Amino acid sequence: MTSGFRSCDILYTAASCDLLIPEGDPQAYEAALQLTENRQKYPAFRIPMIVIPSTISNNVPGSDLSLGCDTALNEVTEICDRIRQSAQGTKRRVFVVETMGGYCGYLALLAGLAGGADAVYIYEDKFTIKDMQMDAYHLAIKMTSGVQRGLILRNEKASENYTIEFMHRLFAEEGSGLFSVRKNIIGHMQQGGSPTPYDRSLGNKMAAKAVDWLVCQLKNNTKPDGTIEATHPNSSCVLGIIQRQYKCTPVVKLKKETNFEQRIPKTQWWLELRSLLNILAKHDSTYEEE
Repeated sequence: MTSGFRSCDILYTAASCDLLIPEGDPQAYEAALQLTENRQKYPAFRIPMIVIPSTISNNVPGSDLSLGCDTALNEVTEICDRIRQSAQGTKRRVFVVETMGGYCGYLALLAGLAGGADAVYIYEDKFTIKDMQMDAYHLAIKMTSGVQRGLILRNEKASENYTIEFMHRLFAEEGSGLFSVRKNIIGHMQQGGSPTPYDRSLGNKMAAKAVDWLVCQLKNNTKPDGTIEATHPNSSCVLGIIQRQYKCTPVVKLKKETNFEQRIPKTQWWLELRSLLNILAKHDSTYEEE
């Protein structure tokens, strides 16, 4: 079942099967959590449930990586490379590119690292107009030292007021006479076409792990009369990759670690790479020790 189901579909499916495999974004996780929390009220929900994270935004709690995020990241990086190559015959040009991802800045930050971006603006790392002015001065210095092109990435919901139009105008004004600015909203093309080999392999592995887990749960929660009675919190989990290991984490345990309003985990491992981006872009940064 994908993440685009309705509440009535959930009730019907849970009442007519012995297990449930929601696959999708945080909406799939929230559906499994609601079913688990209502097991005492509705006996039909007492079935094994396992959530398989599958979204380009990589914002499902309980997993460091989601199915599809590698394909989207490759697509964004390739598009950024093409955008910069389009200005090969133009001197001193800066591109402001907006990526998808909702409130999760995974795509923007990782694509910025892979594509050599000069700055990345994401929701998780709050920024002000002073930060954008400093980046504009940084680009101006680079342009005068021989660099011909610049790249700035912005997550689609990085800021409600500092939109891509605002950033385009600000950098164009600050760089007047030094460089020109173009804006690009990638849109749905970054969702990619064919999955990457990594995503294909990950999909096969997750499917196999999910089946093994469900078989074990059915054996442990089947009554002598053949009915399923899964009431333990461990019978409703999220299958994810945590520090290179496949782990099944109960959905109720992940509730405290989830920001339901923005649909992002409260702790995200890739945010530690933020300072690395500034160092590679030759900003005035210091190394941080974890």
